[in-house]
Order: sequence, then structure tokens, then C-alpha cells
Amino acid sequence: MFKQPAHYLWIALFLVFGCSQKTTNSGGDAAVQQKANELAQKYIITDGHVDLPYRLKVQNFRFTKEYLGIPIETEKGDFDYVRAKKGGLDAPFMSIYIPASKGTGMEAYKLADSLITMVEAIAEEHPDKFAVVTTPDQVEANFKKGIISLPLGMENGSPIMDDLKNVAYWHDRGIRYITLTHSKDNQICDSSYDDAETYGGLSDFGREVVKEMNRVGIMVDISHVSDNTFWQVMEMTDVPVIASHSSCRKYTPGFERNMDDDMIKALGENGGVIQINFGSSFLDIEIRKSNEEKREELTKMLEDKGLSFRDKEAEAIIEQFRKDNPTLYSDVKMVANHIDHVVKLAGIDHVGLGSDFDGVGDSLPTGLKDVSQYPNLIAELLRRGYSEEDIAKVCYKNVFRVWRAVEEAAE
Repeated sequence: MFKQPAHYLWIALFLVFGCSQKTTNSGGDAAVQQKANELAQKYIITDGHVDLPYRLKVQNFRFTKEYLGIPIETEKGDFDYVRAKKGGLDAPFMSIYIPASKGTGMEAYKLADSLITMVEAIAEEHPDKFAVVTTPDQVEANFKKGIISLPLGMENGSPIMDDLKNVAYWHDRGIRYITLTHSKDNQICDSSYDDAETYGGLSDFGREVVKEMNRVGIMVDISHVSDNTFWQVMEMTDVPVIASHSSCRKYTPGFERNMDDDMIKALGENGGVIQINFGSSFLDIEIRKSNEEKREELTKMLEDKGLSFRDKEAEAIIEQFRKDNPTLYSDVKMVANHIDHVVKLAGIDHVGLGSDFDGVGDSLPTGLKDVSQYPNLIAELLRRGYSEEDIAKVCYKNVFRVWRAVEEAAE
């Protein structure tokens, strides 16, 4: 499942070019790996962004015998109960993802409502395994019971429509962060993926939305927004903010979707947290460039034969090209590099995990291919000298601190 539109086209590179990988050592010393496995179960792990709801929506999810087991144990996608328990994942924020193509009207509103209802239904159908939550305290209580908590984050504020009252409505529906926009400028602000620069940052309505989110207790998520939007949010927010699934621009120069050094420092000064995105193209510009060049080569090859990627006659050509030109993936060490960089700039209190599982397709790095593999990242952090307390902060304490600060300010 891919989150459209054109700027996500590079994700398709990983489907087109197969399963090769960049050199990595995701396992390492057995004792370190064993310690990592233990810490993954000892500490709560929260992930800022898992796109299970939209993946299930695309698959026409419904509660029938055929589909009932999808979130429990399946080979599809990156998330299910069995793999989450193995990896120690306790509180994945379920992304209520609204494509920009749905606009900013009732279609977006209804889709958001339906996705929330889907997550609620999964928890109601499996109360021994899942529970929808709205506070860190609920997560901690469920952790003691062995139940996976499902907090909700809305990716794209378009379902707010043009009515400020809807901010409170979505809070009542359980939404605890809102990514202000997605792939296009919306009624709230400009997007990092859109060249239109409709408002030069936040719209007037968007400023009211940020204030209202602060008032009712919804975390402001600045992933996907333009740089101008980020800085304007920083100027006006009364509470810390998050980047639910972003990485460091240091390793992807020119990729505005990631955060540059000054932004990371400002986020730290604000008390906020950047949750590192695992997608290979969010991690390493060289991998992105290499795969883009391969796609251009394949596109030209097909065009010379009068074919497109969708043509039946192109399938054999594409398959052979995949064999001859294997894709590069990033690896778990590169994710740790991004964490290191945030710690260097802002400190250990301002970094977390925001995988984008089920949202970046087959571009996930070696060693972090699904929710069972968080211990591989913990092991890498241990090798780099991170203490157990440091790892607890990365896994959940930093995000919980922001979440509680937003709650307390609202109260």
C-alpha cells in the first residue's frame, strides 16, 4: 500500500527493482542482541506512525471469516499482533491517513471517521489483544496486562474542514496528534511536497487550528509541512510539538520532507521530539539517487519499445531489469545514525521512533523490515554506548513527556 501521489513515486522504485540490500550487520554479538530483546520487552515501545488502518481500508477490510485475522497474524504488510509482540511494540499510533485527493470537505471527514471506527472495531473484536487509548496512563496500564495500545494520530488535517469546532470533535473521537497537512497545501498550511506555497506557511485559519489544538490537547505534528510552516508553528505554539515520522536532512540534502539541523535544534528548545522515519529514502540520499537513476533508465528502455509500466508486454522486461539491477536498501545502522545526529544537536530527550510501517512500501531498511525487528535497533544503540535509560527515552519516555505536557496545558 502506498500513500499516493506523484512525490511518492520513488517508493515504487523498491517494488520495481527487487530485494538487494546495502551491507549491514543487524544482528551482531549474541549477548548484545539478547540484551536488546530483553529491553524491548522491559520497556514500552511507542511508534509515532503505523499505517495499518489505510492498508486495511485499501484491502476492503471487513469482519468476515476471511478478513478477521488480518491484524492478528498475517504475511501481509508490516504490522500484526504476533509480530508486534515479538518486537516489543506496545503503543503504535494508528495513522488515520487522509490522502490529499480527498480534499478538505465531507469526503475527507467521512474517511477519517470510518478509519477510526475500523480501529475501534479491531479492539472491540480482540479485547484481550488490543485497546484504543487516549492517554499515556492507559498505555502503561495496558502494558502491565500485555495488551497492545492503539493511540490515534490523524495524518492530514483536512477532515477539520473549515470549521474550528471539528478540532474538538476529533479530540473526542480519540485523535491525539494531527499532522497539519500531507502531500498538498490544504486549508491549514503549506506542504513540503507542494511548490505552490499557497500561504507562505500557515493560513490564517491554520493559526487558529494550532491554537485550538493546544487548547483541547491534541499534539501538533509538523511532519510533511513546509519549512515556513514549521517556523511559524514554533513561534506560536504554547506546548512542545512532534514530528511523528521524519528524519534528518543532513543525510538527505534538498529533501524538505526531512528536518534540517536548525529545525531539529529549535524542536529541542521547544521541548519537542522528532520520531525517526525508517523509509530508506528518508535515511540515505545516495540510495534514493541510485534507485531514481535506475528507474529513469528503465523508463527510457520501455519508451524506446513503445511501452509503459502498466503494459502486459512490459512485465518480462521489468522482471529482467530487476534481476540485472537490484535495488539498494538502507540498514538499521543508518537509522541509528539519524538518532545519533538528533542527540548531538538537541539531546537524548528529543528523539523517538516513527517508522512509517505500512506507509513506505518495500523501502524499509535491512534489519527493520517489520514490527518484529525493533530489538535490532536497540542492539545497535547498545553497541554505540546508549544506556538503558537512554533507550527507554527513545522507545517511549520522550514522546510520553510531550503527550503529557500537551494534556496538562489543555487541562
